[in-house]
Parts: sequence; C-alpha cells; structure tokens
Amino acid sequence: MNNCYHLIGIAGDRTCPELANFIHCRNCPVYSNIGRQLLERPISANYRHEWSELFSEKWGKSDTLTTTETLTVVIFRLQREWLALSVGVFRETISPKSIHTLPHRSNQILRGLVNIRGELQLCVSLTHLLNLATTDTSVTALSPVVYPRMVVVEKAGSVWVFPVDELYGVQRFYPHELRDTPNSLTATNHSFTRGFFYWQGNSLGYLDEELLFTTLDKKVWR
Repeated sequence: MNNCYHLIGIAGDRTCPELANFIHCRNCPVYSNIGRQLLERPISANYRHEWSELFSEKWGKSDTLTTTETLTVVIFRLQREWLALSVGVFRETISPKSIHTLPHRSNQILRGLVNIRGELQLCVSLTHLLNLATTDTSVTALSPVVYPRMVVVEKAGSVWVFPVDELYGVQRFYPHELRDTPNSLTATNHSFTRGFFYWQGNSLGYLDEELLFTTLDKKVWR
C-alpha cells in the first residue's frame, strides 16, 4: 500500500511536489484513496475468528442480559396520608380551579365540574372516596412552600380531576420494596391499596388504579 505521506509527505521529508497545491496530505486525493483502501481491505480469517471468540466469551453461557423492572409512580398527599399512583394514568397537574357544582348530582365524592382549557371535566374528592380522616392541624410538608394542586388522570378514556394537598413528583421503586398494607388503615383505604412503600420516613400507600377508576365510574354515575 502506498505510504507516500510517510516518505515525501507531511510526515516525511515534505519533498512531494503536490504539497504546494494541497498544503497537507489529508487534502490530497491520493491520501483519501489510501484511506479508502484501508477501510475496504478484505478481513482476514484470523481477524474474524478472534472477534468471534471474544463475543462468544462475552455473551456466552455465563452471561445473560437481564432487565430490572421498576414501578414508576407519582407521589402526592391527601390530608395526612402520602399516596402513590402509577405514572401511566397521570395526564397533567394544574393550579386549583373553580369547581362548579352539578344540580342534584354533586356530593362528597363528586364535587362538580372544572374547566381545563375549554374542556369540562368531572372533579372528585379522593379524600372522601378513600375515607381519609380530615384534619385542621398543620402537617409536616416536604417543602417549605406547599402549593395545593389539581391532578388530571386518565385510563381507557375515563378522565377525572382531583385536588391534592401536596404534590411531590415522580419516584421509582423496585417491586420487592412493596410491603403488605398495614391493618391500621381504614377498611375503605385498605381495599384501594395494593401495599405500601417506606419512603422518606413515611408510609406511602400504593393505590390500585384499576379499582380506583372502576369505583369512580360506579359511584359517580350510580
């Protein structure tokens, strides 16, 4: 293979007459052709065998490709209870909106309608649905400044809005971290909870979204 760049080119004695035109060997078509020949040269059988052996050892019987499943949830607080719901059902979070009651339909669970960018959505109270005890005493918050929010959730075309007292955000857990629901929870809360996680010194209830949406459909439209 021609290695003129090492002999008379920029890496050699620089006597190549073409240097006056191209300044550097990398600008010369001869140099480009040498590089193309190097990349397109046939692969030797020994080279192919060495790489086959390397990959065979790397991904052989002793090594298996595994993935670790995680549960991704959104964490929020209702009254004194910290709860988690699968991130897959969350559509957005919004600032608190005015709730317009429905004549003869609004109750403790169905609060009414809220206007979200021109669309009217049903607003419910998870505090009452889960039978959570209300309290007027202050609750220790995770942030020095706490903003009540409303969250919009959706599953299989069913959309609900509910207010939360504090929204933490997204968190991931491993399935083995999920513990059985403690007996201290109320019967209603217990039935909606798959289990709980230990999180930042709190007991975090992991809600069953399937049961939650099914129950809302039944109780609101009953």
